[in-house]
Amino acid sequence: MAKITNTGGAVKKNPLAKFTKSIGTQRLIALLALIILYLVFGFINPAFRSYATLVNIFDASYYIGLMAIGVTFAITSDGIDLSIGTVLTCSALISGQLITKYHLPVALGLLVCIFIGALFGLLNGLMVSYMHLPPFIATLGSMMLSKGLGSIFTKAQSVTWPQSSQAEGWFRNIFKINQNGILIPTGFILLIVIAILASILLNKTRPGRYIVALGSNSEATRLSGVNIAKWRTLAYIISGTLAGLAGLAYASIYSTILPGGGGGFELDAIAGVVIGGTSMSGGFGTISGTLIGVFIMSVLKTGLPFIGLQTHYQQIATGIVLVAAVFVDVWNRNKKKRA
Repeated sequence: MAKITNTGGAVKKNPLAKFTKSIGTQRLIALLALIILYLVFGFINPAFRSYATLVNIFDASYYIGLMAIGVTFAITSDGIDLSIGTVLTCSALISGQLITKYHLPVALGLLVCIFIGALFGLLNGLMVSYMHLPPFIATLGSMMLSKGLGSIFTKAQSVTWPQSSQAEGWFRNIFKINQNGILIPTGFILLIVIAILASILLNKTRPGRYIVALGSNSEATRLSGVNIAKWRTLAYIISGTLAGLAGLAYASIYSTILPGGGGGFELDAIAGVVIGGTSMSGGFGTISGTLIGVFIMSVLKTGLPFIGLQTHYQQIATGIVLVAAVFVDVWNRNKKKRA
């Protein structure tokens, strides 16, 4: 006679499956990839495990991370912002020129840097939401506009922001403090705080929920009485504002801003967003995943020279990772539709 075991009427879920579901499969894979990547670089070249290298990884993460957090909102709304890289450069060039040549107070110059980014975000939002231009075309136009505007304002000359040894260089302490020869990456704390605030905005507030709804089904959102143009514009304003803040971060870490630069920065940011699990089709965004993706990009950028590969190999790696991440996103969406 077969023995019947009473399981209490409920099937216990696998704890591992429950944990994976709670943080998301793609985010979990990205986190494991980040850890493995760091360990591999450290194993091949022990110098990679130094504190100085960790600070360099953080330095590369600030401007990419801020752009990535901002563009997460645009992508979640079923859009894209290709202008963030050149807007970063344009904001830093114009505000830096105002500070160094026209003697604008540094504090005011920092606000100008962020404000310029916000203006480009507003421009993108108006073109996409009210002029009904495709996001790709609208932000591509803004990319060229910001690239030219920065060069014209500085007369195609590079701009060097005040150094930390100067009285006006106090702003550099926002992102890195030199305490008796020890570099303290204060920018990491700022990046985490901004990421937390952005996550709350995206997931816990009405504007954030509307932005997500736009990406899921904009027509249904419109029929429910939501002003979709208003909230889509807000997504681009957030993206532009954080691109302006990224310009400040870039100027704080790397000092000299070159006119015509910034092209390609947006690819690192977008790659970080997609690697982290945000859907390129809109309707789902994750700020925590974006940060993980950003650190993967930063570790790649910093670690490849340690194993004897030049920076152009990082571009190849970025392209491969980006295509793979989008493929996984599309595969997951098709799997959900079939389920």
